[in-house]
Amino acid sequence: MLSIALTKGRLEKQAASLLSQCGYGTEALQEKGRSLVFADSQKDVSYFLVKANDCVTYVTHGVADVGIVGKDTLLESIAEYYELMDLGFGKCRFVLASLPNHDVFQRSGHIKIGTKYPTVANRYFKEKGMDVEIIKIDGSVELAPILHLCDAIVDLTETGATLKENGLLIYDTVCEISARLIVNQASFRLKRKEIQALLHDLNQMKGSVSYASNI
Repeated sequence: MLSIALTKGRLEKQAASLLSQCGYGTEALQEKGRSLVFADSQKDVSYFLVKANDCVTYVTHGVADVGIVGKDTLLESIAEYYELMDLGFGKCRFVLASLPNHDVFQRSGHIKIGTKYPTVANRYFKEKGMDVEIIKIDGSVELAPILHLCDAIVDLTETGATLKENGLLIYDTVCEISARLIVNQASFRLKRKEIQALLHDLNQMKGSVSYASNI
């Protein structure tokens, strides 16, 4: 049996819809109630629902053979897994945003950046050749520049509406984000046939598949 960890929420619903279109029996996922573990009615597959960071953990430790999780979570992770496919849904982007007339590229001196994603922010500014102070924020990141905790933020957005409602402007796109399919390294060797079948089924709907270069 192939075990698949799905990220709770929007990605879970989109993943269940895609799998259903591929001929998988995901009815239990769509009428789940409070349950967290489900069997596929058509394939030899089981599913369980987890938070995004835990999806990576379960895959890394082999509890799940496969995981579906956002690229934003993977960019913050140092775990070992194979990233096999861009699933093409859950699209959003990391952006650099701040108040009007607060373009950090036009500022000098000490610059402070607020974010829930310090690894992404550090990498971005290092590539820009800028030395900045990263302030980790767990709550509403949009509030930080308004209250002058930081000069700008790096955050996820789908439409930019929340940023705009809080009077913030987008100054740059850091990178594009979407849902990815990741696989436990040992599972890829031991269950290669089953995983290749899953990739083939998803590929039939999506049109292309990207393999990790280190496989």
